[in-house]
Amino acid sequence: MRNYMISPRSLIILYVVLMPASWSSTSSNSVLGKVHVKVMNMLGDGRSMEIHCQSKDDDLGHFTVPDGLDIEWEFYINFWGTTLFYCDVQWNGSVWHHFDAYSYQRDDGRCDTKCSWMISEDGRLFGFDQYHGTWDVMHFHDA
Repeated sequence: MRNYMISPRSLIILYVVLMPASWSSTSSNSVLGKVHVKVMNMLGDGRSMEIHCQSKDDDLGHFTVPDGLDIEWEFYINFWGTTLFYCDVQWNGSVWHHFDAYSYQRDDGRCDTKCSWMISEDGRLFGFDQYHGTWDVMHFHDA
């Protein structure tokens, strides 16, 4: 019977080849997973909203979103699981309302691959829970 030894170099190569496969999980958003975010303007009465979204590294810019339309973007979660995208939104000259459009700490398990948000007719913020299939009232973090 022969003994086979695996060299440290071979182990490193094996690790590099096999680890990405473990990152692509369908039941839970793994680190480096892709997330799609959508923020919908459902204010009604033809009211547009102004929105500015960004992360620490990426500023998506300022946009005017007409009534009934949305803004969308995708990104990959960072290796450390600290990804955070936040938005400021206003309509009809209101104060700017702040909310986190994606926070790994909050959303891993709530909206792993698709995070949808809705600003309703009465100006409330709703977030879609991907696992329960429900729109939940969320809260702005106004200054």
